[in-house]
Amino acid sequence: MIRSALALSFAAGLLLAAQSASAQGTLRIGMTASDIPLTTGQTDQGGEGMRFMGYTVYDGLINWDLSKADKASDLVPGLATSWAVDAADKTKWTFVLREGAKFHDGSEFTADAVVWNLDKLLKNDAPQFDQRQAAQGRSRIPAVGTYKVIDKYKVEIVTKTPDATLPYQIAWIMMSSPAQWEKLGKSWDAFAKTPSGTGPWQLTAFQPRERAELSPFPGYWDKARVPKLDKLVLLPLPEPNARAAALRAGQVDWIEAPSPDLVPSLKSAGFQIVTNAYPHNWTWHLSRAEGSPWNDIRIRKAANLAVDREGLKELLGGMMIPAEGFYPPGHQWFGNPSFKLKYDPEAAKKLLAEAGYSPAKPVQTKILIAPSGSGQMQPLPMNEFVQQNLAEVGIKIDFEVVEWNTLINIWRAGAKHESSRQATGMNYTYFIQDPFTGLIRHLQCNLQPPAGTNWGYYCDPAMDKLFEQVRNTFDPAEQTKVLQKIHEKYVDEALFLMVTHDVNPRALSPKVKGFIQAQNWFQDFSPISMAK
Repeated sequence: MIRSALALSFAAGLLLAAQSASAQGTLRIGMTASDIPLTTGQTDQGGEGMRFMGYTVYDGLINWDLSKADKASDLVPGLATSWAVDAADKTKWTFVLREGAKFHDGSEFTADAVVWNLDKLLKNDAPQFDQRQAAQGRSRIPAVGTYKVIDKYKVEIVTKTPDATLPYQIAWIMMSSPAQWEKLGKSWDAFAKTPSGTGPWQLTAFQPRERAELSPFPGYWDKARVPKLDKLVLLPLPEPNARAAALRAGQVDWIEAPSPDLVPSLKSAGFQIVTNAYPHNWTWHLSRAEGSPWNDIRIRKAANLAVDREGLKELLGGMMIPAEGFYPPGHQWFGNPSFKLKYDPEAAKKLLAEAGYSPAKPVQTKILIAPSGSGQMQPLPMNEFVQQNLAEVGIKIDFEVVEWNTLINIWRAGAKHESSRQATGMNYTYFIQDPFTGLIRHLQCNLQPPAGTNWGYYCDPAMDKLFEQVRNTFDPAEQTKVLQKIHEKYVDEALFLMVTHDVNPRALSPKVKGFIQAQNWFQDFSPISMAK
């Protein structure tokens, strides 16, 4: 209670400064993050960081289509107008670049800039190498082997092995201006204050932990996406009640992830509640390190059978899709798993009894959670609900609460690292809109830390064989069949505690017009305007 009161007081102080930004054409957003995302190109703060400081200020070679609400997003040309794999050599890709695209500082985007930006992440001895950006971006592009300039508007990327998922990986990599970095004394700290990308928005002011201001970039290459607003203001407000209070007081115009119990009153007060299915799940990532109880499939299955997902849906005011797998039911990669995720506490107790446990003699372990953060929904009440469910069948969970960005760093370090504090699981919500980010990176043997983000140190040669098939299957229909087999294995072996899928709720002032909520982690703020 004291922490909530302090958060509210702190937020109120921050937002007094935001009231000066209430002029016509300004949109003020209350984020769930506790800090402004990293501004240099590869953002931190998870998917929310990319949403607000990635695909606003920057572009990738490949972007996401964020223009539709009625179907899942797909990849579209960004700073590359086309890309193709060599028919004779499936490791060799050619990217044809967009001519005439400019960085905010006025310099031209060319093939040299692409190589420079890959070096900033992958080449430790490059002058522009940035450890903070590398920590965010390197694990996103494990397929990339070598790369070179072919001509001014053409780049070749050679993958370490054939990898049909490369376009999805490349969509994560944001392009920063080499000229701006040079101009600012080759300093990423200086660049962070006055960054330069090619995106539709320019960062014009920011104060760490308090606010960031973005203005339209009139020279943006896609004239249809030059923003209509005069200004976009981002405010870190990690406490849900503080976000709602700011919205009611007119201090912000938009909040991410409103608390479900406040949604009815927000609706009755005239605020817009916008939701849409999107590729995101809410899970516990389970450690498979030596000594973890989750190495026993009976315990993993018991945990999945112990969760009352319909009860949790009621707690969340209906704002969730109960998990039937790692992917939501109806997804093209869902397949036909034999293990059914349902609420069956008696079956859970039976499995635990076979493993030697019971409510009187419970499994005892620790799980890492965060109080807020990108895509975490309402993590404290949700985790407490799951904790109670598990206790009823014989799994006693202790929580260790850490700040969201700290949890991300622990996730990258791995379950065996001392930073994991002997926890055997973490509540981590996942972006699942592409094969690599959604499935492969979590479980491939050679992506265990520090090589990747297989936090739990899972390793199964049969799963690796399926991952290899995905990479070598360039026909989309055939690739889908392999992805279905992978997802079936995820579910049938209960490799995660799979709880729910988010519907990405937002609460907006009635003045906010023109927003289209894409079925995507990222959103397009360019079409938005503010009514008078």
